[in-house]
Amino acid sequence: MIESNEISALLVDDEVCFRQGIRNLLDFYSNQNSLAINIVGEANSVDRLVKLTVETSPDLILLDLELAVGNGITALVLLKEISYQGKILILSGHQEEDWIFRAMQAGASGYVFKSKIATQLCEAINTVMNSDIYLPSEVASRFFKYFQNHSESPLRTYHKLRITDREKEVLRLLSRGVSNEEISKNLYITSATVKAHLTSIFKKLKVSNRSQAIVAAIKLEIISI
Repeated sequence: MIESNEISALLVDDEVCFRQGIRNLLDFYSNQNSLAINIVGEANSVDRLVKLTVETSPDLILLDLELAVGNGITALVLLKEISYQGKILILSGHQEEDWIFRAMQAGASGYVFKSKIATQLCEAINTVMNSDIYLPSEVASRFFKYFQNHSESPLRTYHKLRITDREKEVLRLLSRGVSNEEISKNLYITSATVKAHLTSIFKKLKVSNRSQAIVAAIKLEIISI
């Protein structure tokens, strides 16, 4: 059970009847002293959600993945871009592993099937508000298998990028703060060749400067410091 007195929440779904049903369920929880939630706003589109989030800074967002205008994954990305610090609990009719995976990867704190809301919503809210992840028990093991099969390990990503041994040498020297001229001398190549390697590295790592390249290479375990 969470310790805070009241949770401020946004309810995001494009069906008015569904939103009212959630309100009724939350009122029931409140009457049973299970949860104290204050719905500070409702939205039926991604734009409206972002606007209300900025205005109200809710502790919790209850979010459907399919909206009449925009979709939940886009909403999750935009919420991350505006540095939303609260919790996001997905309420969705989709039970497929790929939908759950995409939502969790995009920043959701938990996922509840709409068909199980009556029995799972209270526990799910308590769980995510205590900074834990909530997944329905019937799908948790399948989700983690899917996660293992589809998550990119640094090694797999490194091989996909096809970073050459020479590019790796250039990255190592970059991480030491070495100039293009010094890289040229160290590797016995021309300055033009150094620039060509840097252009290739930036393109493969999808970065635009030396500092970003170093950070990306360290994260992908291409180089170490």
